[in-house]
Amino acid sequence: MAAFSIFVLIHNTALENKKIIKLFKLASELMELHDENPFKVRSYVNGAAALELVEDPLETKSQAELEGITGVGKSIAARVIEIKETGSFTELDQLLSVTPPGVVEMLRIKGIGPKKVRNLWKELGAETVEELLDACEQDKVSKLKGFGAKTQENIKQALLFTQQNRGKLLFAEAEPTAQALLEQVQQALPDAEVALVGDVRRCLEIIEKLELVIGTDKPTEAEVALNKLDELQQDELNSGPMVWRGKHSVSGLATEIRFASPANFQNERFIRSASQEHLTQVFAANKNMLTVARESSHSSEEDIYSSAGMAYIVPELREGTNELQLAMENKLPKLLELGDLKGILHNHSTYSDGAHTLEQMATYCRDMGYQYLGISDHSKTAAYAGGLREGDVLRQQKEIDELNQKLAPFKIFKGIESDILGDGSLDYEEDILKSFDFIVASIHSNLNMDEQKATTRLITAIENPYTTMLGHPTGRLLLRREGYPINHKMVIDACAANNVIIEINSNPWRLDIDWRWVAYALEKGVMLSINPDAHHTSGYDDMRYGVLVGRKGGLTKEMTFNAKSAEEVGAYFKARKEKIK
Repeated sequence: MAAFSIFVLIHNTALENKKIIKLFKLASELMELHDENPFKVRSYVNGAAALELVEDPLETKSQAELEGITGVGKSIAARVIEIKETGSFTELDQLLSVTPPGVVEMLRIKGIGPKKVRNLWKELGAETVEELLDACEQDKVSKLKGFGAKTQENIKQALLFTQQNRGKLLFAEAEPTAQALLEQVQQALPDAEVALVGDVRRCLEIIEKLELVIGTDKPTEAEVALNKLDELQQDELNSGPMVWRGKHSVSGLATEIRFASPANFQNERFIRSASQEHLTQVFAANKNMLTVARESSHSSEEDIYSSAGMAYIVPELREGTNELQLAMENKLPKLLELGDLKGILHNHSTYSDGAHTLEQMATYCRDMGYQYLGISDHSKTAAYAGGLREGDVLRQQKEIDELNQKLAPFKIFKGIESDILGDGSLDYEEDILKSFDFIVASIHSNLNMDEQKATTRLITAIENPYTTMLGHPTGRLLLRREGYPINHKMVIDACAANNVIIEINSNPWRLDIDWRWVAYALEKGVMLSINPDAHHTSGYDDMRYGVLVGRKGGLTKEMTFNAKSAEEVGAYFKARKEKIK
C-alpha cells in the first residue's frame, strides 16, 4: 500500500465508515502476515464485516451503541472509539511500525495473500516492491514452495503495472484532495482569484497532477504564502516567477500552480482546463482556441468561446474530438445530469456478496429518491462471491414479489449478473434465464485472453437473446490491473445489432466502458446505463462518477437507459422478453 493510502485512512478528518472498516481489514492482513493467532485475525475480519452492515455514521456512535451492533464486541467497539479520537488504533500502529512500507504495499498485489507475502519477505528478503520485481526477473520467486512460474509472471506483471501507475490517483481520490487544496489556497490568499484546473476539472478517470491558477498582481507574495502550507513541498529548481511546481505531500501527486494577472486570469484558467488537442485544433481561417484565448483579455470562459463564434463547451468535453465543430454549429448535446436518473440497476445484496439485505438495498434506494432498483446478484459460477444457485434465485424472486407489494409504488426488478463462461454462454439453463426481468452479462474469470478470444466471448454472450445488458466490458480495475483487450467497435456493433444496453460501471476503480467509446456507442444507437455495481448502500453514491464518464463521451438523458421511469423500464423489459422465441 502506498504511503498516501495509509495517511489518508489514518488522518482524514471526515472518517467515513468505509475508512474505519479499511483500517480493520488492514490490521487483519498485517496480523496474518505476522502469523498471529488465527482466532484474533478472524475477530478483526468478522468485526469489519459487521461494521459494513451499519448504514449510520460510526463516528457518531458511543461505545455502548457500538457494542450493541450484532457482531461487534467490546474490543472492536473500543478500537472504533480510538480511531475516532486519534485516527488509528494501537495494534495497527504497532503492526505498521514493524512492517516495512514496501511489504505493506505488497499486500495490494492481486492474487497473493498475506501468507505468500510473508514468504516473499522472509524467504527472499524482499522488503520493497523493487526488490520483489528484481527477484521475479532473476527467477527466484518461482523456486519458492507454492509459487511456480505462472504465479511469478503474474506478480511481475502486477508490479510493472503498479510501477507504471505510481504517482497517480483515481479521480474519486484526487477530486476531494484537489478541492481541499483549493480551499487552503483560497484561505491563504483571500484577496486573489483561485481556480482548480487541469485533469481534475476535465474529470479524467486517472489524475497525475494537481493544477491551480491564481489571479494576483503579487506572485512573489503568493509564492511565500504557498510555501507556508504544510501540504505543499516546492521544487525550487523547476519553479519560476509565474509558476510554482512541487508536490502535494498528502497525496504524493505532482502539483503545479500558475500565477496570472487578474486581467488574464480567465484566459489562463481556460488554457489550463483544456487538452492540447482542444486548444490547437484549427477550426476556421487557421485559428485555434489557443490563439483566440491569447488575442485579448477575456472576462470569462464563455466570453472566449463567444469570441470564437461558438457555444460554450463545458470542461469535461474539451478533449479535441468533435466538440469544436458541434459548438460552431450550435449542436452540442444537452449532457446527462445526475438528477436525470430515475433508478439504479446492477446491485448486489446479501444473497451473494453484498453487505446489505435486499430490503435494505431497496429502501435506501427509494429514500434517495429513485423509483426503482435492479437487483443483480452474482450467478452460480461465481461461487467465490456466493453466487446464486437455482433454488436461491427462486427464493430471492419470491422475496422480491413480497417487497414489491410492501414498497409500492417503488419497484424492484428481478435481475442477475450472469457470468459469461469461456465459450460465451451464460451460466443458467433457459428455464432460469427467462425468470429474470433483465440480465447483466459479465466476465469475471479467465481474464488472460487475447483480443480475438475476448471479443468472440463477449459477442457470443451479446447474441444470447436473454442478455439485456453488457457489464464492465473490459474487466479493468484502474491502477490495479489492465482489462483484457477487446475490439470495442465489434463489441459495440454487436450490441447495436442485438439491442443490448452497455453499462457504464460507475465504480471508481472500473469506469468501464471507457468514456472514449461512448460517442461511438451513441452513433450506433446503443443505449447506456449508469450502473454503480453497488455491494453496499454507500455504493449508490458512485453513480456520480458514471455520470461524469457519460458526460465526457457526450451522453444525453435520452440515450441513458436508467433515465427512463419505472413504467418505461418495466415495459422495455417485458417487450424484449416477449420477442424471444
